[in-house]
This record gives sequence, C-alpha cells and structure tokens, in this order.
Amino acid sequence: MAIKTRFTEMFGVEHPIAQGGMQWVGKAELVAAVANAGALGFITALTQPTPEALAKEIARTREVTDKAFGVNLTILPAISPPPYAEYRAAIIESGIKVVETAGYKPQEHVDEFKRHGIKVIHKCTAVRHALSAERMGVDAISIDGFECAGHPGEDDIPGLILIPAAADKVKIPMLASGGFGDGRGLAAALALGADGINMGTRFCVTAEAPIPMSFKAQMVANDERQTDLIFRTMHNTARVMRNAVSRQVVEIERGGQAKFEDVKDLVAGARGRDALERGDTDGGIWSAGQIQGLIHDIPTVKELVERIVAEAEAVINERLARLVVRPVAMAAE
Repeated sequence: MAIKTRFTEMFGVEHPIAQGGMQWVGKAELVAAVANAGALGFITALTQPTPEALAKEIARTREVTDKAFGVNLTILPAISPPPYAEYRAAIIESGIKVVETAGYKPQEHVDEFKRHGIKVIHKCTAVRHALSAERMGVDAISIDGFECAGHPGEDDIPGLILIPAAADKVKIPMLASGGFGDGRGLAAALALGADGINMGTRFCVTAEAPIPMSFKAQMVANDERQTDLIFRTMHNTARVMRNAVSRQVVEIERGGQAKFEDVKDLVAGARGRDALERGDTDGGIWSAGQIQGLIHDIPTVKELVERIVAEAEAVINERLARLVVRPVAMAAE
C-alpha cells in the first residue's frame, strides 16, 4: 500500500515526504539517499561555494541515484549578495526539474525556472505569503510552522493552526513543514489539509547526513525544549539548537536594545561551520527544530522513510478507523 497525494503525483515520487534545503547538510550523499528511498530531496545551492561547484554536486548526486531530486535556492537580502543568476543558470543547465525557493522576492527566479519547464516549490511562513507565491506562479508551497528550525517568520503561528489555515485558501499542492519526524505527524498533516511533509532536522539525524556524529547524538539526547529563538529583537527570528553560544545571544538580546553588531561574532557563519567540522556542538549556531523531542535514533534514510509511511498508514487505517463508530440500524418492529 502507498499514500498517494497531489504532491506525489505532481513530482513523481513514491512517498509524500520531502527533505528541504539545509545549509551545510543538503549534499549529494543525503539527497541521493532520500531520492533512493522514494522521497524528494534537495541539494542546497548556497552550501556550494560557487555555481561551478553546485554543478559538480548535482553531477555527484546523479552518480548514486537515477531518481528525481531538486535544488534549493534561498534568496536573502544582503549588501554583497551571492551571484544568484549564476547559481540559477547552473541549476537550469544541469537539467534539474524541481527547485525549492525560499526567501526574499523570488519572482525573477521563479519566472526563469518556469520558462525552462522547472517545477517550483516556494517555502513560506504565513498564509499571506503562500497566496502571494501562488499568484507568482509556483507549482506548490511549503508552509513553515513556528516549531520549525531556522526562520519561522514573525507571526509565531504553530502548524496546528497554520496548516489548515493555508489549506483553506491555497489551491495548489502544499507541504507541511516544521515539527515533523514520524508517521503520526504525516497522518496529522494529511488530515489538516497538506499533501505531504517537509523535514529538515529529522533528516539531519540519519546515517547518511554529512554532519559529525556528535551533532546527531546531541539532537537525539535533546528534548523538545532544547531550542532557542535568537534575533527576536531584530525581527529576524531564528530557531536554533540550544547551546552555549545560543544562550549568550539570548542573554545579549534580553535587554531589548541589541543590534546585530552585538552578536555578529557569535553567530558568524564561518564560526558555525568551523564548529560543525570540529564536531563541537557548543562552538557556534546550529539550526534545529522542536522535533528534537521526538527523535530517538539515527536510522538510515531508507529505514526512516519506510517507518514514517508505515506508521502513517497504521494511524489512518487502524487507530483512526477504529474510532469511527457507526450506529446500528434498529430492526423494524
């Protein structure tokens, strides 16, 4: 038995599960494993230092899977932005058929991808943003609840409200993101109106994720309380794994007058990457969601995907079906 949705049909995958773009994690070994497991994985474009390196990473992924996968391109405002047009060209020239966009004003990129027959999933944190993306012409959206790792937006709306609120208004297929990591979550997302789930933190804690075991073990050990919200006072909220550095940032922001310059050295990307490479979980900032509280092991990607689908089927066909009691018709007198 399989779970078929608008998402699986539109993107030609077996299971309604996606692995979204993740800085430093969305690389060939993980993405190929996700594809081979029947889900949809995304290489993170800006993890690669140049557009040429991205093209090589796409080729490296194709060496170990013949199944569909995509590329994430996140557009962020910056004084000296990356060469987005060149990354976009590398994606198109490599023959990628699906892209996950996120961030700031992606219209130019969406238009160009669509001109080349590429399907686009846009990541949003609010219903109004999802509707804007739909008008923009994207094929599907991924809606991020407040539980998610990374940037949940500034509305603080959890998935239990955000997903059905979006489903009530958005007509195109929708993935539910933030707080998903098992079959109960997949069944719940489908019940709330989504067409599948998008997981980040849970895919980090798999055998194939290209990060040190110390980080995976820490996320297994953590419960749902072990995240911090940083950049709150700067209206650029980010949810990260709680550690020594995140606590410092929270303390600096506590007064309400902090500026980015006050925390810049603590949250620097170079510092975080160095800590990751050294396996130092307290050395820098690391994005992680509240789903940590439901992560108890480090399976292979295939084991994880198969388990999630089997659990979801059991929830739908066994537990929920048993709860529906039909009245017995009374015999005619």
